[in-house]
Amino acid sequence: MRIHDRLDELYAIGGGVGANRVAGTSGEDRAHELAAQWLEEAGLAVEVDSAGNLIGRSAETSVWTGSHLDSVPFGGKFDGALGVVAAIEAVERVGRGVVVVFRDEERGCVGSTAFADRELLPECFLEVHIEQGPVLERASAPLGLAMGIVGIVRGERTFEGRAGHAGTVPMLGREDALVAAAEYVLRARAAAIPIEGAVATVGQLDVEPGAVNVIPGRVRVSVDARAPDRERLDRLVAELELEADFRMEPVPMAERPMAAFRAELQERGLPVVELPSGAGHDASVLAAAGVPTAMLFVRSLNGGISHSPQEESAPEDVELALEVLAGAIGRLAEGAG
Repeated sequence: MRIHDRLDELYAIGGGVGANRVAGTSGEDRAHELAAQWLEEAGLAVEVDSAGNLIGRSAETSVWTGSHLDSVPFGGKFDGALGVVAAIEAVERVGRGVVVVFRDEERGCVGSTAFADRELLPECFLEVHIEQGPVLERASAPLGLAMGIVGIVRGERTFEGRAGHAGTVPMLGREDALVAAAEYVLRARAAAIPIEGAVATVGQLDVEPGAVNVIPGRVRVSVDARAPDRERLDRLVAELELEADFRMEPVPMAERPMAAFRAELQERGLPVVELPSGAGHDASVLAAAGVPTAMLFVRSLNGGISHSPQEESAPEDVELALEVLAGAIGRLAEGAG
């Protein structure tokens, strides 16, 4: 089926292990060139906006759908790319709707944020995305609906100590910045656990001077905090004493586009599993801007692993998602959603 061939073609960009289409690189550019070609082949009017987002329009433009093509280094085949190729296939199949391919999602939804600042926004937005978690696999459900998308706050904490010789400074006299940072990592874990649905992650440590035989004198740590609603997110951020460099508010999905997806699932006798999204998405940016938005999740296999070459979804689940997306676009375009 063509959707699988296109996923393979995108996955091969950049060479090496996994997907390598990091934002701002030739890999992302090449992916957009391929998508533009596919949009033209689908008979859509193609344009690129001022932020580099790629848009393909049919004659009927009330329903927009799409995702992103950039990846993390050594990423998976389906993250973002599935939402783009499914959108192109669905709009071509239905003959209605608009496809949008956003730039630079992985580093903070840069393309969709710029898009959301435009004066005229879509009447409706649908995004197909892999779940990136184990819930649907455990429920034996091929597809699911996002109830909402968590809020995300990112920032840094810096810990100061005193650098010294690793062999001559006694343990009890040390001011080791890395020890203080390690205590904070444990504190972040302890802060998130009692807040239902919240998570906190320290993913990067910058240790100075970074020599094997020198006590760390300064350590910077990155912090990623997430929670399902503003109250819980604010509580977690306060516990972490985190000053935000980046903040994305939690957003619910809209009932009308969700109902269109739900009807398509029910029509096929599929279970309707609704779950929150713990990952940020372009859909959350549009929802926060007031665009009625819904997300259709595709079951992730291998325990839900994502951002990895081990990321996997079954071909039959991908094909079901395409059918459901096409049906939902048709329903919404006809006003039947």
